[in-house]
Amino acid sequence: MRKLVAGKLHGIYVTEANLNYHGSITLDPDHCEEAGILPMEFVEIWNKNSGARISTYVILGERGSRCCVLNGAAARTCQVGDQIIICNSSYLDESRLTSLKPKVLTFDRDNHVTERLTYSVELDAEGRYTFGIRNQADTRLPIPLLVSGE
Repeated sequence: MRKLVAGKLHGIYVTEANLNYHGSITLDPDHCEEAGILPMEFVEIWNKNSGARISTYVILGERGSRCCVLNGAAARTCQVGDQIIICNSSYLDESRLTSLKPKVLTFDRDNHVTERLTYSVELDAEGRYTFGIRNQADTRLPIPLLVSGE
């Protein structure tokens, strides 16, 4: 089994940091549902401003609020206005890798979704992995993937 990206909120902006809460990250349910992130699921968070990396669990905020609130100890790792990446993962047998199609959302300054992307791993004619990103219009943006042994 391999740990793989299952969904991602890429470049969402922190709207609040609440040190006096029990912990976690509070997110808009609309964003979570679209990216496939579940309540109480553990996520990795990477702060694009400071480089801080943490792990915490998701709780759902108000639907449509576009909130991104770091709570408890996590509040020490981010400032309001910081741009972060939130990523969930799943464990999958490598033989099922090509069936995984993680959803990735990107955001503007007000946490409106600007892009809806899907990551895709496929096998080429020689049986080597390829990686691509599809936008909502299903336009493939090829990105080469280095495979060990190449």
